[in-house]
Amino acid sequence: MIGFIVAGLIIGALARLIKPGKQNLGIIATLLLGLVGSVIGGTIANLLGTGDIMELNVLGFIVAVIASVLLIGVAESLSGSRHKSYR
Repeated sequence: MIGFIVAGLIIGALARLIKPGKQNLGIIATLLLGLVGSVIGGTIANLLGTGDIMELNVLGFIVAVIASVLLIGVAESLSGSRHKSYR
């Protein structure tokens, strides 16, 4: 379980480094998006037959980072639209 959290934090941090621009996300949001991205990456790798969902492999890691980058973009757009509606 702790390994899953650490992997999620690493994946979320890498995704934030890859995504251009400044993200207004805290450490908890980064962790959660990294965890969701790692579950998506593990699921896709499992469906492709390259490993188990709880196993860290190259394809799952790459897909997890890509999914996390996309999730950060979605989170930014949702938080941006929420801030614009209050102004």
